[in-house]
Parts: sequence; C-alpha cells; structure tokens
Amino acid sequence: MGVLVVFGSKRGGTAGLADMIGDALTETGCDAFVCPADGVADFVRVDAVIVVGALYANRWHRDARRFVRRNAEALRGLPVWLVSSGPLDDSAERQDIPPTKQVLKLVDAVGARGHVTFGGRLAPDAKGFPASAMAKTKAGDWRNQAHVQRWVETVVNQLQSLKPGRAQS
Repeated sequence: MGVLVVFGSKRGGTAGLADMIGDALTETGCDAFVCPADGVADFVRVDAVIVVGALYANRWHRDARRFVRRNAEALRGLPVWLVSSGPLDDSAERQDIPPTKQVLKLVDAVGARGHVTFGGRLAPDAKGFPASAMAKTKAGDWRNQAHVQRWVETVVNQLQSLKPGRAQS
C-alpha cells in the first residue's frame, strides 16, 4: 500500500516528524513516499495521504494548507489524515490536542479520517523572531517516536480494514 506523507516545515522539525511517520509506515510494510508539500506532482501509486503541518501561533504551515486546498478534490477520494506538529512540551503525549479552527476546516474540506498533534522541536540556536526568543526557554525536542509509531499502527489498521484493492471509504 502506498502512503504519501507530505509536510510543511519551516525549521526542519516537522520534516523530521514526517520522516518518522514514513519510517514507521515502512516498518509496517507500507510503501511510504515522504516529500515537501510544495513538491507533489501527482498521486500515482498513492492509496492514502498524510499531511503534516507545523503549527506557528495556531496557524498551520502555509505549504501544508495550500497542498490540501489545491488537491482537495483528489484528497476527497483517498483516506487522508492531517497531523499538526508544534507543542514545545509533552502535552501532546499526555492528551489528545484538537485541531486548530484552521486545520479543522481542512479536515472537513477533504473528509479526513482523523487528526493528531505531536510535539514539536525548537533548536536552541533558532533564528528569527519570535523563534529565537522562544528558544531561550522552550528549546528542545518533543517528537516522540513511540507516540508516532502507535499512531501509525492505528492508521495502518484502518487502511487494512478497507476493501482490498480499494483505499476509499
């Protein structure tokens, strides 16, 4: 089963999260294709899509937003999950964090099967305002591989429950 994992990332942390998701999918036997949201040309060999967007001030990364909007018709015909990356603490591991209003609209627009939020990453030497200011007290990496793996297993179970040869609901 081919799963396209696309991401919108400003500082690389969300790109790394997309790679974690891709690796976890590969471990379950899926063919994972991980690429930036602005680099997708088509949906050939794609049975499902996971869109990963970094959150900045409760706004999803613009490349992730644009990907969903630009490809809404195709995405409505595939199983889709949206992923947010952002909390700079362990809150995403302790509780489900609902999507922001902006992301919720995208969930509805494409009929996504679900949304999850994972912890983010902020390097201590982050450049630009407000990242450099936040890095003084919030620098760290809260992306948890075990949390990602558990979530990917639920996605793969849902995909396997679909009719063989047809990845649509």
